Amino acid sequence: MAPRKVVEPELVLATEPPTSGQNRFALGVVVVLFSIFAVAVAIGRTVPAALIPVRIYSFVPVLAALLFVNDFITATLLFGLFSIVRSHALLLIANAYLFTGIMAVLFALTFPGEFSLSGLLGAGLQTSAWIYNFWHYGFPVAVIGYVILLSVGTKTRHTTLFVISSSVAIVIGLVSALTWLATAGAEFLPPLFQDPVHPTPLARFVTSSNTGICLLALGLLYWCRRSVLDLWLVVVLCAWVSELAMLDILLYPRFSFGFYIGRSFSLITSVVILVILLQEIMQLYTRLARSNAALQRERNNRLLSLDAMVASIAHEINQPLSALVTNAAIGLRLLAKTDADLDEVRGIFRRIVDDGHRASDIITGIRAMFKSGRREESPVNIRDLVYEVLALVHGELQGHGVSVQVNVHADLPRIVGDRVQLQQVLVNLIMNAVEAMSSVQDHERSLRVESRLHEPTDVLITVEDSGPGIEADEMEHLFEPFFTTKSHGMGLGLAISRSIIEAHGGRLWVSRRIPHGAVFHVQLPSDLSVGK
Repeated sequence: MAPRKVVEPELVLATEPPTSGQNRFALGVVVVLFSIFAVAVAIGRTVPAALIPVRIYSFVPVLAALLFVNDFITATLLFGLFSIVRSHALLLIANAYLFTGIMAVLFALTFPGEFSLSGLLGAGLQTSAWIYNFWHYGFPVAVIGYVILLSVGTKTRHTTLFVISSSVAIVIGLVSALTWLATAGAEFLPPLFQDPVHPTPLARFVTSSNTGICLLALGLLYWCRRSVLDLWLVVVLCAWVSELAMLDILLYPRFSFGFYIGRSFSLITSVVILVILLQEIMQLYTRLARSNAALQRERNNRLLSLDAMVASIAHEINQPLSALVTNAAIGLRLLAKTDADLDEVRGIFRRIVDDGHRASDIITGIRAMFKSGRREESPVNIRDLVYEVLALVHGELQGHGVSVQVNVHADLPRIVGDRVQLQQVLVNLIMNAVEAMSSVQDHERSLRVESRLHEPTDVLITVEDSGPGIEADEMEHLFEPFFTTKSHGMGLGLAISRSIIEAHGGRLWVSRRIPHGAVFHVQLPSDLSVGK
């Protein structure tokens, strides 16, 4: 049988739609963000002290370091997703996070009064302000491009290493050009700050246009969102809009209450996607671990099934092979006589042929148990079935001195099933009874086979023996594979027998016989119940 192909989703975060629970959680985060925004605006408008600059040294470098680490890890994880999904849209958003991480570092390096009076890299008064705006213009523009590429659905055909390397080179080139423009080319840009603390009126226009672009990106992404990643990018843009809108509404000076709250929104935008990506990676890892465990269990089950099939064939084929050897030995002794009875010899060889066919049928039946497909079913007369089985084991019964009583009603309805498999079950039960009675010395060894109508339409076959019986603790495990009470047994005969009977829609169980012995019950649906 060909192995079943398991189809896994490419990546849940990048391709699967969000669940209702994820939508509710994202909505809750947005509500919290806008609540913080509303409280901050209210404080800025009503509390005059909120606009008084109070400089906290090292705040900007620490914030920039956190943003860089978070954005760089996020970009790396998104590049990893791109290497699997190979979507141009995912490549663009990964580079957007790389861009914001680098620009955050440049913002801190050029911020006046942190590393030098005017900032590093030849920065002037306006440098950090323009780098901040380039930074905050770049991400929403990238999101708009992300939405466009997402709607087109293009995927790269080049190697992922080449594509990622090329895109990173482009980002570095863009950052270098913008850095040059904000430093050496600052004379080409209008001033955004009057001094290191207070912005110019032009700063509000620049911030307002930035807010407008963010709102456009937010609207497009919300309208076209498809995946879990899209949902959380919407949350990121909500934080981005909150930060810029606070600047636009209050036009607060640096180091005021609004300045610190606004920069905190930057940290939120950096953390959200990173946390979701890490959570998704943990879920993927958990699924992978479970999948590997399931594959290992399936492999072990297949090996166990193979072992069971081999052991079953060895167990079941032993009976017809023993009969073949016995009959062949009898035939040889007869042929050794000078006055051999040829009719008797022919009868011996016919039994040998029958045992050979039975061995072949047993192998075919066992193979059918271990593979899918319909078994060959036909109407089976219970009386004929019982006498056929007793004829097969006649030599064993005689050899062990077992007396047999048969009580089979002639008018029982037929059962529908595989004749060879049902023979196999009865042979197993009778041979188990014969082996159990081999140790009996103090009373008669007797076997009773009986069949009768059970319930409305079922047929019940019982096999009773006068052996030592079965202990209570053994009876619980008697039908389990590889459990045996015999020193030379394999523990498969009863397990296989129960599987055969259950496959025929019946039941097989055991009970005690008073005063000693055991009774095996085989209940099978008749053709009357099949007709119903």
